[in-house]
Amino acid sequence: MKVTKQMHNKELQGSYDIMKFSSRLLMNDFGIRMLNANTKRSKGKNIEGLQCEEKYIPSRNGGPDIRIRIFKPLNTNGTLPGMLYIHGGGYMLGSPEEFMPVIKKLIDTKPCVVVAPDYRKAVDAPYPAAFNDCYDTLLWLNENVNQLHILPKKLIVTGHSSGGGLTAAITLKATDTNDVKIAFQMPIYPMLDDRQNTVSAIDNNSAGWNAKSNKLGWSKYVGHLREIPHYAAPARAKNYSKLPPTISFVGDLEPFRDETIEYVKNIEKNGIPVLFKLYPGCYHAFEILFPKLEISKDAWQFLLSSYASFMDKYVYEK
Repeated sequence: MKVTKQMHNKELQGSYDIMKFSSRLLMNDFGIRMLNANTKRSKGKNIEGLQCEEKYIPSRNGGPDIRIRIFKPLNTNGTLPGMLYIHGGGYMLGSPEEFMPVIKKLIDTKPCVVVAPDYRKAVDAPYPAAFNDCYDTLLWLNENVNQLHILPKKLIVTGHSSGGGLTAAITLKATDTNDVKIAFQMPIYPMLDDRQNTVSAIDNNSAGWNAKSNKLGWSKYVGHLREIPHYAAPARAKNYSKLPPTISFVGDLEPFRDETIEYVKNIEKNGIPVLFKLYPGCYHAFEILFPKLEISKDAWQFLLSSYASFMDKYVYEK
């Protein structure tokens, strides 16, 4: 899918050139190393106005201890909903701290306890490392609801981009195995399909994340595998019937458009509630990169109002 500047939402056209330039960093190993080096500067930072903690929990799969961040509202009494938040980064980069503005918005909208794993990245440890780290964190969260003062059996799983792909993957496993009860999930513009064969993915030259960066991310994550399991690429799943209610949105100019639409349609076919919105003229992660634009405010309003609605209906409603 060839994307031109004129195809973008008018508000995003002003950032098109800089986004096209910066997208080059996502297309090669050197750029990824540079971005990961910059990521290290954010590690350990806290969110003003929240109780913040850093902790290491054991891997259940022979990996190193998993660094997690725990974020809670200040001065809360009683129990709160628990959320696993999985950061994005194409399976190659990123940290929980880089997505703290997202976490803060979610907690401010509906107070909850957020646990965010700093999972291993595919540049050093391909699949199943990230999947295992996130699933181990979900299990730890589920087993420590009393210690964390979290409502039991009503956890929420959320993530953006590759974090959305991991959200879909670990929710699939949790519901396949009945290991953990998930109240609802929010995989936002998720990275789901390693085959990259949809119209929106093929030859996508959009600003930001595009076909070349997509190919690099998937090659790092699953390129060593002869067969791709659906816990690595959830678009390959055949059974969506056990999944929980789902919230998602995606821009119509980004590579993940078609796989996201297909994913939510497959969930809806099983009679599972879905709230979904397609944003015309928008590239990947537009609302995080430029949150003050009106189109971005609309996306945040959709996400946060949907989140509040699902929280009331599937977590608090008896």
